[in-house]
Amino acid sequence: MKLLIAVDMEGITGVVNPDHVTLNHPEYQRFRRIMTGDVNAAAAGARAAGADDILVADGHWDGTNILLEELDPHVRLNSGNSAPFGMVEGIQTGVDAAFFIGYHARAGSLNGILDHTWSSSRIANLWLNDRLTGETGLNGAVCGAFGAPVLMVSGDQTLAEEAQEWIPGIQAAVVKQASGRTSAICLPPEAARRVIRDAAERAVVLFKEGRGTKPLLVSTPVKITIEFFHAHMADSVCRMPGVVRLDGRRVELIAPDMPSAYRSFRAMVALAGR
Repeated sequence: MKLLIAVDMEGITGVVNPDHVTLNHPEYQRFRRIMTGDVNAAAAGARAAGADDILVADGHWDGTNILLEELDPHVRLNSGNSAPFGMVEGIQTGVDAAFFIGYHARAGSLNGILDHTWSSSRIANLWLNDRLTGETGLNGAVCGAFGAPVLMVSGDQTLAEEAQEWIPGIQAAVVKQASGRTSAICLPPEAARRVIRDAAERAVVLFKEGRGTKPLLVSTPVKITIEFFHAHMADSVCRMPGVVRLDGRRVELIAPDMPSAYRSFRAMVALAGR
């Protein structure tokens, strides 16, 4: 079984503050290590259930967060964020299923640690075929386009609820109970890793028994709608062929399929600048 473990950082064990996930802050180095530990726990659970080919995609910021020297030696790491499929790079290589580790709730969520959708400085809201979504739905739909179901997520309870809305039956490892955007009751790393490992093992067992989640499929063509924080961002994005301006801050683009929609989405975010 070939598994992709796609990893973000805001949903990692103990993370509650932007300082924890910001590259130039002293706290970041501590949470890189915790992040790597969460990934190792997910890999251990998956391997115990029979996953024998595991690829990890580092999806936070510049994609160079996970500590390679502390990573489970049985897995491989995609590092850097310039790859075609970004946060889920490797999904195009014949992956059977995926995990989302350290994920967070979409922008505007109540009681979601560091809630945002892709960019906390650019994107106010994102819709897939007129359905409001965050990174779980977006990345999950890319995985689904390649036939790979998302079997489990880890993060806070709000992320777990959002994931269940998009992917019914998904296994969730809740490592913190958020009470605001920057506050949560957190499990210590050792306890959190047991929760992650157990959810990962259970998810793979269910998948192999034919009782796991189904691939997340969206109808085609795919309509991507983005609401930016500022009108000048939409101004810049409208330089891109195929983009339609809806109002001061919202743009829309129609793509033939989900992989194309994902690449177009990433291009629009890049054009929006800061």
